[in-house]
Amino acid sequence: MKSSMRGLYFEEFEVGQQVHSPGRTITEADVMMFAGLSGDYTTIHTDAEYSQTTPFGQRVAHGLLGMAIASGLAARTGVMEGTVIAFREITDWKFRSPLFFGDTIHIVLEVKEKKALPRLGGGSLLIEVDVLNQDDKSVMKGHWNVLMRSKSGQD
Repeated sequence: MKSSMRGLYFEEFEVGQQVHSPGRTITEADVMMFAGLSGDYTTIHTDAEYSQTTPFGQRVAHGLLGMAIASGLAARTGVMEGTVIAFREITDWKFRSPLFFGDTIHIVLEVKEKKALPRLGGGSLLIEVDVLNQDDKSVMKGHWNVLMRSKSGQD
């Protein structure tokens, strides 16, 4: 059964356009599952007693977990559903503040550049991704380059 949900085509994106995602709370289970999946059991993420002795005073979530959740939040916006061809590149990514257990994050996507790539049946978008916590403080930020399908598939 085909989904009736459709994302935006390359032509429908505009430079300066912003899309806001819903929020998602980072849980202990998220961090432990990510540790198991990645093999990264570093004590700052997994040892509550040790983490109290660090400058953060508590465990922090993996930065790469935050990036992965940001990707899922982008998917939840629906703007790329069925129209994304490929996720091409991450650039200029900065981890700006720690991501703590219990933080609720959301993302703001902003289209920075568009480049038509007719031979690929679409175009490239440079999207600035800002991951914000419940206080609207940026915890990580960078750029994604994604290839989006054209309406005609030829332009």
